[in-house]
Amino acid sequence: MGSVAAAPVAKLIEEFNKLPGIGPKSAQRLAYHVLRAPREEAEALARAILDVKDRISFCSVCQNLTDIDPCAICASETRDHSTICVVEEPLDVLALERTRSYRGVYHVLHGVISPLNGITEDDIKLAELLGRVRAGGVQEVILAMNPTLEGDITLMTIERRIHREAPAIKVTRLARGLSTGSDLEYADELTLTRALEGRQPV
Repeated sequence: MGSVAAAPVAKLIEEFNKLPGIGPKSAQRLAYHVLRAPREEAEALARAILDVKDRISFCSVCQNLTDIDPCAICASETRDHSTICVVEEPLDVLALERTRSYRGVYHVLHGVISPLNGITEDDIKLAELLGRVRAGGVQEVILAMNPTLEGDITLMTIERRIHREAPAIKVTRLARGLSTGSDLEYADELTLTRALEGRQPV
């Protein structure tokens, strides 16, 4: 299909196909949806994409994606800033916020340690987390890694570094109400709530 499409359509299909989870057939459907949509919809999509690239950056505190700095959660006076929940990706923050049961703040690593893929602790936002720990005022760090091999390696590395930097800080992990190999962003609110409530010392 892509080979007989007009060049602009083929290029759009190619770009959609680069997105995670979008195969060739899905890319074709998206491209032809855009083609059939009113010009206003296509322009709104293009503007939204460019707006994200122009206005979104990392929060200087928690490293989450934000259009203000610090982000709304870090700037909130009603959140418990003595408790930091460490997650792998920004989508994990959204998943935990949906539970409405966590009132602390977050730290986003933007990845996990993966020796097989050459990803070390220097490639994730671990130094920034340790800086927050050293700054004082933190009583508990909740390690909310996905229950995978890489997540466990990252969890153990962070736990070891925090205990070295600040032994008095309580380090916990989410209870294993989460199934092995699953991602936080796909877990339902009840499962995440129970995992938060049942967190355990590392």
